[in-house]
Amino acid sequence: MSQKLYIGNLPYRTTETDVRRFFSKFEPIHSVVLISDRETGRSRGFGFIELEDEHVDAAISELGDTMFGGRNLRISKARDRVEPSRNTAMRVQYNRV
Repeated sequence: MSQKLYIGNLPYRTTETDVRRFFSKFEPIHSVVLISDRETGRSRGFGFIELEDEHVDAAISELGDTMFGGRNLRISKARDRVEPSRNTAMRVQYNRV
């Protein structure tokens, strides 16, 4: 099985290839996703990498808080994304004047 890791504080010019090279010791790498701004297309400085379960803890301890492109990386296990349900959406009430 595999798990996703969150990679934070990435330099804005980082490419998927850069991340794959940096994590090459922990292959196989199943996926790399770098997050970009919807409107501008610029990198948001974080992403996700999917590794085999047996490499996750080693990658976090060895590469977390290490320098990458002049910045200290933040690496942790990714949390599942929670989508708000329609029932819990905040309802806005307007007062008539």
